[in-house]
Amino acid sequence: MHEYRFDDVIVAANSDDLQTYLADAHGEKIRPLCMCTPAGVPMYVAKVGEHYAIKRMPNTGSAHSSDPGRCSSYEPPAELSGLGEVKGEAIQENIEDGITTLRLDFSLSKTGGRTAPAPSGVAADTVRTDGAKLTLRGTLHYLWEEAALNRWYPAMAGKRSWYVVRKFLLQAAAGKVSKGEPLGRSLYVPESFSTERAGGITQRRIAHMAELATSKKTRKLMIAIGEIKEITESRYGFKIVAKHLPDFPLMLSEDLHRRLQKRFVNELALWDSIEDSHLVFIATFGLSSTGIATIETLAVIVVSANWIPFEHAYDKLMLDALTAQKRRFVKGLRYNLAENKPLACVVLADVSPKPVALYVQPPGVEQEDEDALTTLIEESDMPSWIWRAGEEMPELPSPTVSSEAKPSPRAGRTLDKGNAAAADAAASSAAQELAWK
Repeated sequence: MHEYRFDDVIVAANSDDLQTYLADAHGEKIRPLCMCTPAGVPMYVAKVGEHYAIKRMPNTGSAHSSDPGRCSSYEPPAELSGLGEVKGEAIQENIEDGITTLRLDFSLSKTGGRTAPAPSGVAADTVRTDGAKLTLRGTLHYLWEEAALNRWYPAMAGKRSWYVVRKFLLQAAAGKVSKGEPLGRSLYVPESFSTERAGGITQRRIAHMAELATSKKTRKLMIAIGEIKEITESRYGFKIVAKHLPDFPLMLSEDLHRRLQKRFVNELALWDSIEDSHLVFIATFGLSSTGIATIETLAVIVVSANWIPFEHAYDKLMLDALTAQKRRFVKGLRYNLAENKPLACVVLADVSPKPVALYVQPPGVEQEDEDALTTLIEESDMPSWIWRAGEEMPELPSPTVSSEAKPSPRAGRTLDKGNAAAADAAASSAAQELAWK
């Protein structure tokens, strides 16, 4: 059970009076401590509407306990995934108001007859992408990670559906802005479709997109995230039919379709060959005067039956092995990172005293790619494990973190003076350590 310390009081995350403590901490600019470790890890409090939220301080994710039963704020070191390239530049967190500003490398408007750029992701291999702005795929990876959809532990089995995915994606978009506008206003994630609710779903979609229909000279665009049911020919081009959007196809030109097939050939092949996989798209789109949606930019990722992204068949084998063994892990995401750059496949969260980074090298990699992986491992202080997929998979590190649930603590329990003094000293030491990171 998650606990937070406010001065000399420990409060459970599910306490009825947590909001009272958060309001006081926000007003007095106090940094509560997440008590997932003996020393505690400083947090901050942001006001979201009429409520208060306790949030992880920037660059402190790896200081939290990796055990999801104790803490949900753990984050592997950013340099093990593509997050390290964009954090602080394309993703800027403000702890004063809790707002995160995203710098996007794609436009949410279109003027005149300007042609659409290539599907986002092409730039990931070029000098234009330097981490200063999020590509379309990078934006999807960021929201996926913020929604904790790249995390897994056994209790999640059978509990992820599109309803759950949508819910947490929308929550992830809250508190994010781009060019001064709330991201949620420009984001459309379709509701779970049902025939009985079809009329209401359609009306809510129309209302959410009303601003697109009224824009004239400068056409406003929105971001759509959904699961692809099929990509098929239309009368004058092609269209994407999304699951949960049976009556609202998204049209794409022959040119964009051709570039999609070229740029995302691996993702499309994986989706085609793995029966239980999902193909998730992110696209910018506008509406014509007749209410037809046309895609301007597009990127796709392939995810497992549990909605965890993977890049190749060896990635998928790793996810399957970990899931079958009921392991707890965090999947590394690429963001803007070029395809030939190394990253941790997953970080095992059920190993102590430190989590372990698992790396998967597909067969036939170049020597320079091997050298880059060696450098990444040597520069990280996290223990590593490597499977070179041309060989038999080595035995996975054994779990050492107990999965037994801890008793729920009482809310608002006060530390005695001796424990409070010890906790103060430990917290001071932890704060100093974090200041140097």
